[in-house]
Amino acid sequence: MTALDLSDIAIIRHTYTDNGLRSPSDLTAEKVLDYTRTQGINNKLGKTPQHLWLIFMADGGRRSRLLTVYENYGELLNERSETHRYFDLRPSNALASLNRRLVVEWSRDAVNWVKSGASASAFPVVEIADPEVVPFPGFDRVLITHAELRDVVEDSRYSAWRTALGAVQGIYLIADTNTGQLYVGKADGDERILGRWIAYARDGHGGNIALRDLAGLDSTHSRHFLFSILRVFGPSVPTKRSRTSSAHSLPASTA
Repeated sequence: MTALDLSDIAIIRHTYTDNGLRSPSDLTAEKVLDYTRTQGINNKLGKTPQHLWLIFMADGGRRSRLLTVYENYGELLNERSETHRYFDLRPSNALASLNRRLVVEWSRDAVNWVKSGASASAFPVVEIADPEVVPFPGFDRVLITHAELRDVVEDSRYSAWRTALGAVQGIYLIADTNTGQLYVGKADGDERILGRWIAYARDGHGGNIALRDLAGLDSTHSRHFLFSILRVFGPSVPTKRSRTSSAHSLPASTA
């Protein structure tokens, strides 16, 4: 294999966002390319980005999985807008055997989503293997912490979980192990359980007023939450439409 010139490599880490790649289902070749080629004016890539772009995806915590590699043939100046630049990116065969198999641990300053090849060469390699599938245990056996929930919605190993949770509506329970308070929520309509839980994974409160107040007092309070499922029903079952963003709290229980 031909050695790569580290000085001409940019390492880019994508994360799931509401206005970009929203979930693992968006990790198609077309969507990843379109998202990557669109860059903000004066962003961290600089005026003349490197030729080879290694694209990683957040894979739970600081784990980052190589998605693909692009060759950059420069900015398409005729497409530039006041806020964005668009680049002529083309798929590269470089490191093709490692696509979706190479996992590295990103540096602690994960907010810095682009690194030079030289600095990224020090990233520890976590594994080189196909994602290890975590089987879905069944709806009645789901009991996960908020940290585990974030892995469920982000980590490629939990694809079976996302398929199952995205197929059903249902009633779920959030238990606050710190206070003993219980919160019952309902996911119906097109959102399904997965849609609601993605919201909780991202900010810890999912828009719920009571949980948002807790987050205001302690931004890490969600570490005390346990998520489980009380009942599921398919999309064909008629339900009374409710605001899925509101979970109802119940008195603390010793049961």
